[in-house]
Amino acid sequence: MKFTTRTFLKTGIILMLGWSFAGVHAEVETVGLVKTVTGESWVITAGQRVRAQVGTAVLLGSQLKTGKAATLGVTFRDNTVMSFGPDTELTVDEYLFAPAQGKLKLGARLDKGSLNYVSGVIAKLKPDAVSVRTPTGTIGVRGTQFLVNVDEPSSASPH
Repeated sequence: MKFTTRTFLKTGIILMLGWSFAGVHAEVETVGLVKTVTGESWVITAGQRVRAQVGTAVLLGSQLKTGKAATLGVTFRDNTVMSFGPDTELTVDEYLFAPAQGKLKLGARLDKGSLNYVSGVIAKLKPDAVSVRTPTGTIGVRGTQFLVNVDEPSSASPH
């Protein structure tokens, strides 16, 4: 293969782009991993939709979505476990897990569907640092497990 100036420049640009993308991903820390999945589910991060499979990374800001006949299980770095039923949408809004520095926080927003939550280290060390918002309120974690279901708003609701 003959290397020309043009080939060299193209290779350099590709390498520079690869390094810059790697730098972007290195700054965004994995907060959890998909542990179980049945049916069609997705992890959507920064506009990138990835089909969920065992081992798929969940990042700060990721939205987790399950299809109509799907389930999804995610384990977070602090061993918090979240299991999602069919047709569920949850976004990980906040996540800090640095117990040695006292930095603990887990905040999520459940827009619709069902969630079974089992506490990990964050809720055990600092229960008031965990919350799950829904369209009608906020759940503060004061125990080790809860189940919540958020129905989609009815289009026939009175105004």
